[in-house]
Amino acid sequence: MKVLLNKITSSTRNARLAREVMLTSNIVAKEGSVVAVRAMDRKTVYNEVEDIHGRMATVNEGDIIAGVLGERRALRGYTGIVPEKINVGDTLHLLNLGGVVGLCTSANPDVGPPCRVEVLGQVLSFPRLGERVGEPANIRTNALPLSDLLEASVPLIYISGTCMNAGKTFAACEIIRGLTRRGVKVGAAKLTGVSLRRDTLKMEDVGASRALSFTDAGIVSTRPQTALPVARGLLKALQDPHEGVKLDVVVVELGDGIMGEYGVQEILRTPDLMKFAAAHVMCANDPVGAWGAARWFEEELGTKLTVISGPTTDNGVGRGFIENSLGIPAVNARAEGDRLAEVVFQAVKAR
Repeated sequence: MKVLLNKITSSTRNARLAREVMLTSNIVAKEGSVVAVRAMDRKTVYNEVEDIHGRMATVNEGDIIAGVLGERRALRGYTGIVPEKINVGDTLHLLNLGGVVGLCTSANPDVGPPCRVEVLGQVLSFPRLGERVGEPANIRTNALPLSDLLEASVPLIYISGTCMNAGKTFAACEIIRGLTRRGVKVGAAKLTGVSLRRDTLKMEDVGASRALSFTDAGIVSTRPQTALPVARGLLKALQDPHEGVKLDVVVVELGDGIMGEYGVQEILRTPDLMKFAAAHVMCANDPVGAWGAARWFEEELGTKLTVISGPTTDNGVGRGFIENSLGIPAVNARAEGDRLAEVVFQAVKAR
């Protein structure tokens, strides 16, 4: 069956879909499979998807959308899985703004129930010119290679958080902006989370020479068992001069929280990834989160946070607690972005 897509979501970008695609009813019910679905609802909140260029588009009832099968485990969003078997006509859900499709098992009240979608079929790709028989499309096609070891790297600036929506991307962008103004060639990577292009585009907008995410490595949603080879693969890709640019540092955002299920802890515990760490920036929502994160880094990882940012630093109460009780600089990215960049810059110089 041939269909005309109304929306091609950013999670599908490795598959390089045309607007008109061929579908098969034989659906490979695995993460990464590219599927076409029809929207069954018109929501008033969490009612958009991101297209392959990073533009947000409103989902209307009846829209035919290309998305990718995947899981999500978000505290402030949807939790969902890929069913063991999927047939044409089944009802699934849009699990995130990037077009990840799965069966929702839990929803946060702030975003309401997920948009239901009717499965139309799996998209076929035709990788060989002249072939009339298509293959099931998957975002592993054209993906960056994974790796088992990171042997060399420029200094890495790790940014993690106590939870999702703790200000990690904003802090990353302020650091990139500040370092770029200081003449530093900066690369960026988002190593964990669920597929969405928005954050890496923001990093490029503020000066990153190149920004990659796990979706570039063909992964829809990271997990402990996939996070390490993905992280190494992306960081290796950034070491190679791209379009004549040799990077001085890489700003690394770890999506979700350090206690989440996307593989953040595994990355922070891995020696070959940590030996290149020049700074650890923690974004915390409140003083208790800041205290717990600082203690976890010292007791579990044997290292100290370079600086704490995020909502807990929004006023003097939180900043005073962090600096006086924890002995760690507290810098608010929104009010003191250049100071945050300077703290990190000095940490890189001292490495």
